[in-house]
Amino acid sequence: MVMALSISSSPLVLTPNLNRSDSLSRLSYPTPRLRVSDNQCSIKAIRLSRTHIDPTAHNDRQPLYLHFKLPLQLASASVVLFLGFGVRICSAGPAQLPLTPIVTQQDQLLNQGPDQEEDEKLKQEFENWKSKTYALTVPLRVVSLQNSVPQSWVKEFMRSQGKRLKFQMNLCASIDGIVNNLSVPFNKVKAKSAPYMAADLVSVGDSWLSFAIKKRLIEPIAGAEDQDWFKCLSHKWKVYLRRNDAGEIDPRGKIWAAPYRWGTMVIAYKKSKFRKHNLAPIEDWKDLWRPELAGRISMVNSPREVIGSVLKYMGASYNSNNIDLQVAGGKISVQQNLALLANQARLFDSTHYLKAFGIGDVWVAVGWSSDVLPAVKRMSNVAVVVPKSGASLWADLWAIPAASRLETKQIGGRVRGPSPLIHQWIEFCLQTARALPFKQEVIPGASPSALETTLVKLPEELLKGKPSQDTNLIVGVPPAEILARCEFLEPLSEATLSDYEWLVADLQKPAPVLMKRVQHYLSSLIQSFLAKATLKS
Repeated sequence: MVMALSISSSPLVLTPNLNRSDSLSRLSYPTPRLRVSDNQCSIKAIRLSRTHIDPTAHNDRQPLYLHFKLPLQLASASVVLFLGFGVRICSAGPAQLPLTPIVTQQDQLLNQGPDQEEDEKLKQEFENWKSKTYALTVPLRVVSLQNSVPQSWVKEFMRSQGKRLKFQMNLCASIDGIVNNLSVPFNKVKAKSAPYMAADLVSVGDSWLSFAIKKRLIEPIAGAEDQDWFKCLSHKWKVYLRRNDAGEIDPRGKIWAAPYRWGTMVIAYKKSKFRKHNLAPIEDWKDLWRPELAGRISMVNSPREVIGSVLKYMGASYNSNNIDLQVAGGKISVQQNLALLANQARLFDSTHYLKAFGIGDVWVAVGWSSDVLPAVKRMSNVAVVVPKSGASLWADLWAIPAASRLETKQIGGRVRGPSPLIHQWIEFCLQTARALPFKQEVIPGASPSALETTLVKLPEELLKGKPSQDTNLIVGVPPAEILARCEFLEPLSEATLSDYEWLVADLQKPAPVLMKRVQHYLSSLIQSFLAKATLKS
Protein backbone atom coordinates (compact mmCIF):
# COMPACT_ATOMS: atom_id res chain seq x y z
CA MET A 1 0.00 0.00 0.00
CA VAL A 2 1.57 3.31 -1.12
CA MET A 3 0.78 6.82 0.05
CA ALA A 4 0.95 9.66 -2.45
CA LEU A 5 0.80 13.21 -1.19
CA SER A 6 0.34 16.11 -3.56
CA ILE A 7 0.51 19.68 -2.26
CA SER A 8 0.44 22.94 -4.20
CA SER A 9 1.28 25.95 -2.06
CA SER A 10 3.87 27.22 0.32
CA PRO A 11 6.44 24.97 1.99
CA LEU A 12 5.09 22.82 4.77
CA VAL A 13 6.33 21.30 8.00
CA LEU A 14 6.42 17.53 8.30
CA THR A 15 6.43 16.01 11.84
CA PRO A 16 6.37 12.23 11.87
CA ASN A 17 4.36 10.75 14.78
CA LEU A 18 6.27 7.67 15.88
CA ASN A 19 3.74 6.67 18.55
CA ARG A 20 2.65 3.17 17.64
CA SER A 21 0.94 0.21 19.18
CA ASP A 22 2.91 -2.60 20.85
CA SER A 23 2.93 -4.61 17.63
CA LEU A 24 4.70 -1.79 15.76
CA SER A 25 6.83 -0.31 18.51
CA ARG A 26 9.43 -3.01 18.13
CA LEU A 27 10.14 -2.05 14.46
CA SER A 28 13.32 -0.21 13.60
CA TYR A 29 12.55 3.08 11.86
CA PRO A 30 15.01 4.36 9.23
CA THR A 31 15.21 8.07 8.46
CA PRO A 32 12.53 9.08 5.93
CA ARG A 33 13.73 10.32 2.55
CA LEU A 34 12.09 13.69 1.89
CA ARG A 35 12.05 15.76 -1.28
CA VAL A 36 10.86 19.33 -0.85
CA SER A 37 10.48 21.91 -3.64
CA ASP A 38 8.95 25.37 -3.79
CA ASN A 39 5.51 24.18 -4.75
CA GLN A 40 5.46 20.46 -3.98
CA CYS A 41 6.45 18.08 -1.27
CA SER A 42 6.38 14.31 -1.45
CA ILE A 43 7.36 11.55 0.93
CA LYS A 44 8.29 8.16 -0.33
CA ALA A 45 7.03 5.02 1.21
CA ILE A 46 9.51 3.46 3.59
CA ARG A 47 10.39 -0.17 3.55
CA LEU A 48 10.91 -1.53 7.07
CA SER A 49 12.33 -4.87 8.04
CA ARG A 50 10.68 -7.00 10.71
CA THR A 51 13.90 -7.85 12.45
CA HIS A 52 11.99 -8.32 15.67
CA ILE A 53 10.22 -11.35 14.19
CA ASP A 54 13.17 -13.30 12.86
CA PRO A 55 16.50 -11.48 12.72
CA THR A 56 18.17 -14.33 10.82
CA ALA A 57 15.68 -14.51 7.96
CA HIS A 58 17.27 -11.74 5.83
CA ASN A 59 16.07 -13.15 2.53
CA ASP A 60 12.44 -13.56 3.61
CA ARG A 61 11.79 -10.09 4.87
CA GLN A 62 8.49 -8.71 3.81
CA PRO A 63 8.00 -5.01 3.25
CA LEU A 64 5.73 -2.95 5.44
CA TYR A 65 4.56 0.35 4.13
CA LEU A 66 4.24 2.66 7.06
CA HIS A 67 2.14 5.80 6.70
CA PHE A 68 3.09 8.58 9.04
CA LYS A 69 0.58 10.82 10.72
CA LEU A 70 1.53 14.26 9.47
CA PRO A 71 0.10 17.54 10.72
CA LEU A 72 -0.09 19.72 7.66
CA GLN A 73 -0.29 23.48 7.82
CA LEU A 74 -1.88 24.69 4.61
CA ALA A 75 -2.45 28.30 3.58
CA SER A 76 -5.10 28.25 0.92
CA ALA A 77 -4.73 25.18 -1.22
CA SER A 78 -6.56 21.93 -1.56
CA VAL A 79 -5.13 18.67 -0.36
CA VAL A 80 -5.78 15.48 -2.19
CA LEU A 81 -4.96 12.28 -0.33
CA PHE A 82 -4.73 9.14 -2.37
CA LEU A 83 -4.75 5.88 -0.45
CA GLY A 84 -3.96 2.56 -1.96
CA PHE A 85 -7.57 1.45 -2.01
CA GLY A 86 -8.71 4.50 -4.01
CA VAL A 87 -10.47 6.70 -1.44
CA ARG A 88 -10.30 10.40 -2.13
CA ILE A 89 -10.69 13.02 0.59
CA CYS A 90 -10.78 16.69 -0.25
CA SER A 91 -10.62 19.63 2.10
CA ALA A 92 -10.24 23.35 1.68
CA GLY A 93 -8.57 25.80 3.92
CA PRO A 94 -6.34 25.21 6.93
CA ALA A 95 -6.74 21.72 8.42
CA GLN A 96 -4.95 18.82 10.09
CA LEU A 97 -5.22 15.47 8.39
CA PRO A 98 -4.09 12.52 10.53
CA LEU A 99 -2.75 9.63 8.53
CA THR A 100 -3.00 6.43 10.58
CA PRO A 101 -1.13 3.21 9.90
CA ILE A 102 -2.97 0.33 8.28
CA VAL A 103 -1.91 -3.21 9.04
CA THR A 104 -3.17 -5.96 6.78
CA GLN A 105 -4.23 -9.44 7.84
CA GLN A 106 -1.06 -10.77 6.27
CA ASP A 107 0.96 -8.44 8.48
CA GLN A 108 -0.89 -9.72 11.57
CA LEU A 109 -0.09 -13.33 10.67
CA LEU A 110 3.56 -12.49 10.21
CA ASN A 111 3.61 -10.87 13.67
CA GLN A 112 2.67 -14.15 15.41
CA GLY A 113 5.93 -14.66 17.24
CA PRO A 114 6.51 -16.13 20.76
CA ASP A 115 5.67 -12.82 22.42
CA GLN A 116 2.48 -12.52 20.45
CA GLU A 117 1.46 -16.05 21.38
CA GLU A 118 1.98 -15.25 25.04
CA ASP A 119 -0.07 -12.08 24.64
CA GLU A 120 -2.87 -14.06 23.05
CA LYS A 121 -2.77 -16.58 25.90
CA LEU A 122 -2.97 -13.85 28.52
CA LYS A 123 -5.77 -12.20 26.61
CA GLN A 124 -7.72 -15.45 26.53
CA GLU A 125 -7.22 -15.97 30.26
CA PHE A 126 -8.43 -12.44 30.87
CA GLU A 127 -11.56 -13.08 28.80
CA ASN A 128 -12.23 -16.27 30.78
CA TRP A 129 -11.87 -14.34 34.04
CA LYS A 130 -14.28 -11.66 32.83
CA SER A 131 -16.85 -14.30 31.98
CA LYS A 132 -17.02 -15.46 35.61
CA THR A 133 -19.33 -13.93 38.20
CA TYR A 134 -17.67 -12.40 41.25
CA ALA A 135 -19.35 -10.80 44.26
CA LEU A 136 -18.77 -7.10 44.59
CA THR A 137 -19.21 -7.38 48.36
CA VAL A 138 -17.47 -9.36 51.11
CA PRO A 139 -19.93 -11.44 53.17
CA LEU A 140 -19.72 -12.09 56.91
CA ARG A 141 -22.37 -14.31 58.49
CA VAL A 142 -22.54 -14.60 62.28
CA VAL A 143 -24.81 -16.59 64.59
CA SER A 144 -24.70 -15.16 68.09
CA LEU A 145 -26.31 -15.83 71.42
CA GLN A 146 -29.24 -13.49 71.91
CA ASN A 147 -28.44 -10.39 74.02
CA SER A 148 -24.73 -11.14 74.03
CA VAL A 149 -23.66 -8.68 71.30
CA PRO A 150 -24.52 -4.98 71.64
CA GLN A 151 -26.37 -3.48 68.68
CA SER A 152 -23.84 -0.65 68.64
CA TRP A 153 -21.13 -3.18 67.69
CA VAL A 154 -22.97 -4.18 64.54
CA LYS A 155 -23.60 -0.59 63.46
CA GLU A 156 -20.04 0.54 64.14
CA PHE A 157 -18.49 -2.45 62.36
CA MET A 158 -20.66 -1.95 59.27
CA ARG A 159 -19.74 1.72 59.24
CA SER A 160 -16.03 0.90 59.49
CA GLN A 161 -16.15 -1.55 56.57
CA GLY A 162 -18.20 0.58 54.20
CA LYS A 163 -20.37 -0.64 51.37
CA ARG A 164 -18.19 -3.64 50.56
CA LEU A 165 -19.48 -5.50 53.66
CA LYS A 166 -22.53 -7.73 53.45
CA PHE A 167 -23.17 -8.45 57.12
CA GLN A 168 -25.76 -10.91 58.39
CA MET A 169 -26.34 -11.80 62.05
CA ASN A 170 -28.77 -14.47 63.24
CA LEU A 171 -29.70 -14.77 66.92
CA CYS A 172 -30.29 -17.88 68.99
CA ALA A 173 -31.94 -17.99 72.41
CA SER A 174 -29.38 -20.34 73.97
CA ILE A 175 -25.93 -21.80 73.49
CA ASP A 176 -27.53 -25.24 73.69
CA GLY A 177 -29.61 -24.38 70.65
CA ILE A 178 -26.55 -23.36 68.65
CA VAL A 179 -24.65 -26.53 69.56
CA ASN A 180 -27.68 -28.71 68.79
CA ASN A 181 -27.99 -27.19 65.32
CA LEU A 182 -24.27 -27.67 64.70
CA SER A 183 -24.63 -31.29 65.81
CA VAL A 184 -27.12 -32.19 63.06
CA PRO A 185 -25.57 -35.00 60.97
CA PHE A 186 -23.93 -33.59 57.86
CA ASN A 187 -26.11 -35.69 55.57
CA LYS A 188 -29.34 -34.53 57.28
CA VAL A 189 -28.93 -30.78 57.31
CA LYS A 190 -32.37 -29.17 57.51
CA ALA A 191 -33.43 -25.71 56.49
CA LYS A 192 -33.49 -24.37 60.06
CA SER A 193 -29.93 -25.65 60.67
CA ALA A 194 -28.52 -24.25 57.42
CA PRO A 195 -27.73 -20.74 58.80
CA TYR A 196 -25.71 -22.32 61.61
CA MET A 197 -23.70 -24.67 59.38
CA ALA A 198 -23.10 -21.98 56.75
CA ALA A 199 -22.11 -19.24 59.22
CA ASP A 200 -18.58 -17.87 59.30
CA LEU A 201 -18.68 -17.53 63.10
CA VAL A 202 -20.98 -18.80 65.86
CA SER A 203 -21.23 -18.18 69.60
CA VAL A 204 -20.05 -21.10 71.72
CA GLY A 205 -19.98 -21.22 75.51
CA ASP A 206 -16.64 -22.14 77.03
CA SER A 207 -18.21 -25.13 78.80
CA TRP A 208 -19.18 -26.47 75.34
CA LEU A 209 -15.77 -25.90 73.75
CA SER A 210 -14.29 -29.31 74.57
CA PHE A 211 -17.43 -31.10 73.33
CA ALA A 212 -17.50 -29.09 70.08
CA ILE A 213 -13.84 -29.92 69.38
CA LYS A 214 -14.19 -33.64 70.09
CA LYS A 215 -17.32 -33.89 67.94
CA ARG A 216 -15.65 -31.91 65.11
CA LEU A 217 -18.37 -29.28 65.19
CA ILE A 218 -15.85 -26.45 64.89
CA GLU A 219 -12.46 -26.00 63.27
CA PRO A 220 -9.31 -24.19 64.49
CA ILE A 221 -8.89 -20.49 63.73
CA ALA A 222 -6.12 -20.52 61.15
CA GLY A 223 -3.28 -18.05 61.75
CA ALA A 224 -4.69 -16.87 65.09
CA GLU A 225 -1.24 -16.66 66.73
CA ASP A 226 -0.13 -14.07 64.15
CA GLN A 227 -3.11 -11.80 64.73
CA ASP A 228 -2.95 -8.71 66.92
CA TRP A 229 -6.14 -9.67 68.76
CA PHE A 230 -4.53 -12.89 70.01
CA LYS A 231 -1.26 -11.23 70.95
CA CYS A 232 -3.15 -8.73 73.10
CA LEU A 233 -5.01 -11.42 75.10
CA SER A 234 -3.80 -12.08 78.62
CA HIS A 235 -1.85 -15.23 79.44
CA LYS A 236 -4.88 -16.75 81.19
CA TRP A 237 -6.94 -16.57 77.98
CA LYS A 238 -4.14 -17.95 75.81
CA VAL A 239 -3.72 -20.98 78.06
CA TYR A 240 -7.46 -21.64 78.28
CA LEU A 241 -8.16 -21.39 74.54
CA ARG A 242 -5.30 -23.59 73.31
CA ARG A 243 -6.62 -27.16 72.98
CA ASN A 244 -5.61 -30.40 71.31
CA ASP A 245 -7.90 -32.41 69.05
CA ALA A 246 -9.45 -34.11 72.09
CA GLY A 247 -10.54 -30.75 73.50
CA GLU A 248 -8.04 -30.85 76.36
CA ILE A 249 -5.98 -27.83 77.39
CA ASP A 250 -2.59 -28.31 75.73
CA PRO A 251 0.27 -25.77 75.44
CA ARG A 252 1.08 -27.26 72.02
CA GLY A 253 -2.53 -27.25 70.85
CA LYS A 254 -4.36 -25.00 68.39
CA ILE A 255 -6.51 -21.94 68.96
CA TRP A 256 -10.13 -22.99 68.57
CA ALA A 257 -12.04 -19.90 69.65
CA ALA A 258 -11.82 -16.21 70.54
CA PRO A 259 -13.54 -14.65 73.59
CA TYR A 260 -15.80 -11.62 73.36
CA ARG A 261 -17.36 -11.48 76.86
CA TRP A 262 -17.23 -13.27 80.20
CA GLY A 263 -18.79 -13.30 83.65
CA THR A 264 -19.23 -15.34 86.85
CA MET A 265 -21.67 -17.41 88.85
CA VAL A 266 -23.51 -15.20 91.35
CA ILE A 267 -25.96 -15.53 94.23
CA ALA A 268 -28.98 -13.21 94.31
CA TYR A 269 -31.15 -12.87 97.40
CA LYS A 270 -34.17 -10.82 98.41
CA LYS A 271 -33.10 -8.25 100.99
CA SER A 272 -36.69 -7.57 102.05
CA LYS A 273 -37.27 -11.21 103.02
CA PHE A 274 -33.97 -11.40 104.85
CA ARG A 275 -34.72 -8.24 106.84
CA LYS A 276 -38.22 -9.43 107.66
CA HIS A 277 -36.92 -12.71 109.10
CA ASN A 278 -33.78 -11.20 110.62
CA LEU A 279 -31.47 -13.25 108.44
CA ALA A 280 -27.83 -12.40 107.88
CA PRO A 281 -26.96 -11.44 104.29
CA ILE A 282 -25.39 -14.02 102.01
CA GLU A 283 -21.65 -13.70 101.51
CA ASP A 284 -20.30 -17.13 100.57
CA TRP A 285 -21.24 -20.63 99.44
CA LYS A 286 -21.55 -21.90 103.01
CA ASP A 287 -24.63 -19.71 103.48
CA LEU A 288 -26.61 -21.97 101.14
CA TRP A 289 -26.46 -24.72 103.80
CA ARG A 290 -28.08 -22.54 106.47
CA PRO A 291 -31.18 -24.34 107.84
CA GLU A 292 -33.40 -21.23 107.66
CA LEU A 293 -33.01 -21.25 103.86
CA ALA A 294 -34.30 -24.82 103.43
CA GLY A 295 -36.73 -24.89 100.48
CA ARG A 296 -35.96 -21.24 99.69
CA ILE A 297 -33.26 -21.74 97.06
CA SER A 298 -33.43 -22.18 93.28
CA MET A 299 -30.39 -23.08 91.21
CA VAL A 300 -29.35 -23.85 87.65
CA ASN A 301 -29.52 -27.47 86.57
CA SER A 302 -25.84 -27.94 85.73
CA PRO A 303 -23.85 -30.78 87.33
CA ARG A 304 -20.58 -28.86 87.00
CA GLU A 305 -22.07 -25.85 88.79
CA VAL A 306 -24.01 -27.75 91.45
CA ILE A 307 -21.19 -30.14 92.36
CA GLY A 308 -18.72 -27.30 91.92
CA SER A 309 -20.51 -25.24 94.57
CA VAL A 310 -20.21 -28.23 96.92
CA LEU A 311 -16.48 -28.46 96.20
CA LYS A 312 -16.01 -24.73 96.87
CA TYR A 313 -18.00 -25.08 100.11
CA MET A 314 -15.57 -27.83 101.11
CA GLY A 315 -12.54 -25.69 100.26
CA ALA A 316 -11.66 -27.53 97.03
CA SER A 317 -11.41 -26.49 93.37
CA TYR A 318 -14.06 -26.69 90.67
CA ASN A 319 -11.47 -28.52 88.58
CA SER A 320 -10.54 -31.21 91.11
CA ASN A 321 -9.68 -34.16 88.87
CA ASN A 322 -9.35 -36.71 91.67
CA ILE A 323 -12.05 -36.16 94.26
CA ASP A 324 -10.84 -38.90 96.61
CA LEU A 325 -7.32 -37.41 96.77
CA GLN A 326 -7.99 -33.68 96.43
CA VAL A 327 -11.13 -33.26 98.56
CA ALA A 328 -11.30 -33.90 102.30
CA GLY A 329 -13.45 -36.97 102.90
CA GLY A 330 -13.47 -37.96 99.23
CA LYS A 331 -16.58 -38.86 97.23
CA ILE A 332 -18.56 -39.94 100.30
CA SER A 333 -18.20 -36.53 101.93
CA VAL A 334 -19.07 -34.76 98.67
CA GLN A 335 -22.11 -37.01 98.31
CA GLN A 336 -23.37 -36.12 101.79
CA ASN A 337 -22.99 -32.37 101.30
CA LEU A 338 -24.60 -32.60 97.86
CA ALA A 339 -27.61 -34.37 99.40
CA LEU A 340 -27.92 -31.60 102.01
CA LEU A 341 -27.83 -28.93 99.29
CA ALA A 342 -30.49 -30.82 97.35
CA ASN A 343 -32.74 -30.65 100.41
CA GLN A 344 -32.08 -26.92 100.71
CA ALA A 345 -33.00 -26.23 97.09
CA ARG A 346 -36.59 -26.04 95.99
CA LEU A 347 -35.68 -26.65 92.37
CA PHE A 348 -32.74 -27.16 90.00
CA ASP A 349 -33.94 -25.69 86.72
CA SER A 350 -31.89 -23.58 84.32
CA THR A 351 -35.04 -22.23 82.66
CA HIS A 352 -37.37 -21.43 85.57
CA TYR A 353 -35.05 -20.75 88.50
CA LEU A 354 -35.35 -16.97 88.07
CA LYS A 355 -39.13 -17.10 87.60
CA ALA A 356 -39.49 -18.78 91.00
CA PHE A 357 -37.22 -16.10 92.44
CA GLY A 358 -39.19 -13.29 90.81
CA ILE A 359 -42.60 -14.34 92.16
CA GLY A 360 -41.25 -14.96 95.65
CA ASP A 361 -41.45 -18.75 95.82
CA VAL A 362 -37.76 -18.74 96.70
CA TRP A 363 -35.61 -16.11 98.36
CA VAL A 364 -32.26 -17.10 96.88
CA ALA A 365 -31.27 -17.75 93.24
CA VAL A 366 -27.92 -19.15 92.11
CA GLY A 367 -27.03 -18.73 88.44
CA TRP A 368 -24.90 -17.12 85.76
CA SER A 369 -24.48 -13.35 85.87
CA SER A 370 -25.64 -13.13 82.25
CA ASP A 371 -29.06 -14.40 83.43
CA VAL A 372 -29.29 -12.92 86.89
CA LEU A 373 -28.21 -9.31 86.35
CA PRO A 374 -30.79 -8.44 83.65
CA ALA A 375 -33.54 -10.16 85.68
CA VAL A 376 -32.90 -8.34 88.95
CA LYS A 377 -32.97 -4.96 87.18
CA ARG A 378 -36.74 -5.42 87.06
CA MET A 379 -36.93 -6.22 90.77
CA SER A 380 -36.49 -4.22 93.94
CA ASN A 381 -34.68 -4.99 97.19
CA VAL A 382 -32.40 -7.59 95.60
CA ALA A 383 -28.67 -8.00 96.24
CA VAL A 384 -26.25 -9.86 93.96
CA VAL A 385 -22.91 -11.18 95.21
CA VAL A 386 -20.00 -13.22 93.96
CA PRO A 387 -19.09 -15.64 96.82
CA LYS A 388 -15.98 -14.60 98.75
CA SER A 389 -14.26 -17.96 98.23
CA GLY A 390 -14.57 -17.55 94.46
CA ALA A 391 -16.93 -18.82 91.79
CA SER A 392 -16.83 -20.35 88.35
CA LEU A 393 -16.18 -18.13 85.33
CA TRP A 394 -18.11 -18.43 82.08
CA ALA A 395 -17.20 -17.04 78.65
CA ASP A 396 -18.88 -16.57 75.30
CA LEU A 397 -16.55 -17.34 72.41
CA TRP A 398 -16.47 -16.97 68.62
CA ALA A 399 -15.78 -20.23 66.78
CA ILE A 400 -15.77 -21.32 63.12
CA PRO A 401 -18.28 -24.08 62.23
CA ALA A 402 -16.61 -27.10 60.64
CA ALA A 403 -18.62 -26.90 57.42
CA SER A 404 -15.65 -26.99 55.03
CA ARG A 405 -16.38 -30.55 53.96
CA LEU A 406 -20.08 -29.92 53.34
CA GLU A 407 -21.63 -29.69 49.91
CA THR A 408 -22.38 -26.01 50.24
CA LYS A 409 -25.15 -26.07 47.63
CA GLN A 410 -27.17 -28.28 49.95
CA ILE A 411 -27.27 -25.58 52.61
CA GLY A 412 -26.74 -22.44 50.52
CA GLY A 413 -23.58 -21.97 52.50
CA ARG A 414 -19.99 -20.93 52.22
CA VAL A 415 -18.52 -21.09 48.73
CA ARG A 416 -14.94 -20.01 49.35
CA GLY A 417 -14.52 -21.02 52.97
CA PRO A 418 -14.73 -18.72 55.99
CA SER A 419 -15.01 -15.00 55.30
CA PRO A 420 -11.74 -13.03 55.07
CA LEU A 421 -13.30 -10.60 57.56
CA ILE A 422 -13.29 -13.09 60.45
CA HIS A 423 -10.13 -11.72 62.07
CA GLN A 424 -11.29 -8.14 61.56
CA TRP A 425 -14.57 -8.89 63.35
CA ILE A 426 -12.81 -10.62 66.26
CA GLU A 427 -10.30 -7.80 66.62
CA PHE A 428 -13.13 -5.27 66.48
CA CYS A 429 -14.97 -7.06 69.32
CA LEU A 430 -11.82 -6.99 71.47
CA GLN A 431 -11.03 -3.30 71.06
CA THR A 432 -11.05 -1.18 74.21
CA ALA A 433 -13.93 0.93 72.91
CA ARG A 434 -16.15 -2.17 72.74
CA ALA A 435 -16.06 -2.46 76.56
CA LEU A 436 -18.32 0.56 77.07
CA PRO A 437 -21.68 -1.31 76.70
CA PHE A 438 -20.53 -3.71 79.42
CA LYS A 439 -19.47 -0.88 81.72
CA GLN A 440 -22.77 0.90 81.14
CA GLU A 441 -24.56 -2.38 81.90
CA VAL A 442 -26.30 -2.39 78.51
CA ILE A 443 -25.11 -5.99 78.13
CA PRO A 444 -24.22 -8.16 81.15
CA GLY A 445 -20.65 -9.34 81.34
CA ALA A 446 -17.22 -7.85 80.82
CA SER A 447 -14.69 -7.38 78.05
CA PRO A 448 -11.94 -10.06 77.83
CA SER A 449 -9.35 -7.39 78.57
CA ALA A 450 -10.91 -6.92 82.04
CA LEU A 451 -9.97 -10.42 83.21
CA GLU A 452 -6.56 -9.37 84.53
CA THR A 453 -6.83 -5.61 84.85
CA THR A 454 -7.83 -3.35 87.72
CA LEU A 455 -11.21 -1.76 87.08
CA VAL A 456 -12.85 1.30 88.55
CA LYS A 457 -16.46 2.34 88.54
CA LEU A 458 -17.71 4.59 85.75
CA PRO A 459 -18.48 8.26 86.44
CA GLU A 460 -22.03 8.81 87.65
CA GLU A 461 -22.99 10.75 84.49
CA LEU A 462 -22.46 7.63 82.38
CA LEU A 463 -24.77 5.64 84.66
CA LYS A 464 -27.38 8.37 84.97
CA GLY A 465 -30.92 7.05 84.67
CA LYS A 466 -29.88 3.43 85.24
CA PRO A 467 -31.16 1.60 88.34
CA SER A 468 -28.44 1.04 90.91
CA GLN A 469 -27.78 -2.50 92.09
CA ASP A 470 -26.60 -3.75 95.45
CA THR A 471 -23.67 -5.89 94.36
CA ASN A 472 -19.98 -6.45 94.92
CA LEU A 473 -19.40 -6.47 91.15
CA ILE A 474 -17.48 -3.52 89.71
CA VAL A 475 -18.68 -2.85 86.14
CA GLY A 476 -19.49 -6.54 85.84
CA VAL A 477 -16.23 -7.79 87.34
CA PRO A 478 -15.66 -9.24 90.85
CA PRO A 479 -13.23 -7.43 93.18
CA ALA A 480 -9.62 -8.40 92.52
CA GLU A 481 -9.23 -10.50 95.68
CA ILE A 482 -12.34 -12.55 94.79
CA LEU A 483 -11.51 -12.76 91.07
CA ALA A 484 -8.16 -14.33 91.99
CA ARG A 485 -10.11 -17.26 93.51
CA CYS A 486 -12.44 -17.69 90.53
CA GLU A 487 -11.88 -20.44 87.95
CA PHE A 488 -12.82 -21.33 84.41
CA LEU A 489 -14.34 -24.80 84.12
CA GLU A 490 -11.63 -26.97 82.57
CA PRO A 491 -12.31 -30.32 80.84
CA LEU A 492 -12.52 -33.22 83.29
CA SER A 493 -10.84 -36.60 82.97
CA GLU A 494 -12.90 -39.67 82.19
CA ALA A 495 -12.48 -40.93 85.77
CA THR A 496 -13.76 -37.64 87.21
CA LEU A 497 -16.71 -37.62 84.82
CA SER A 498 -17.60 -41.09 86.12
CA ASP A 499 -17.51 -39.73 89.67
CA TYR A 500 -19.87 -36.91 88.64
CA GLU A 501 -22.27 -39.37 87.03
CA TRP A 502 -22.27 -41.46 90.22
CA LEU A 503 -22.98 -38.41 92.39
CA VAL A 504 -25.83 -37.21 90.17
CA ALA A 505 -27.35 -40.69 89.89
CA ASP A 506 -27.28 -41.13 93.65
CA LEU A 507 -28.91 -37.72 94.12
CA GLN A 508 -31.76 -38.66 91.79
CA LYS A 509 -32.67 -41.80 93.76
CA PRO A 510 -36.03 -41.31 95.52
CA ALA A 511 -35.59 -41.15 99.27
CA PRO A 512 -37.91 -43.23 101.49
CA VAL A 513 -41.07 -41.39 102.53
CA LEU A 514 -40.23 -41.84 106.22
CA MET A 515 -36.77 -40.34 105.70
CA LYS A 516 -38.25 -37.31 103.93
CA ARG A 517 -40.65 -36.74 106.82
CA VAL A 518 -37.84 -36.99 109.35
CA GLN A 519 -35.69 -34.54 107.42
CA HIS A 520 -38.57 -32.08 107.12
CA TYR A 521 -39.39 -32.41 110.83
CA LEU A 522 -35.78 -31.80 111.90
CA SER A 523 -35.51 -28.81 109.58
CA SER A 524 -38.68 -27.29 111.05
CA LEU A 525 -37.42 -27.80 114.60
CA ILE A 526 -34.13 -26.08 113.78
CA GLN A 527 -35.91 -23.12 112.18
CA SER A 528 -38.22 -22.76 115.19
CA PHE A 529 -35.30 -22.90 117.60
CA LEU A 530 -33.36 -20.24 115.68
CA ALA A 531 -36.41 -17.98 115.51
CA LYS A 532 -36.93 -18.17 119.28
CA ALA A 533 -33.27 -17.52 119.92
CA THR A 534 -33.41 -14.44 117.72
CA LEU A 535 -36.46 -13.06 119.57
CA LYS A 536 -34.79 -13.53 122.97
CA SER A 537 -31.72 -11.69 121.80
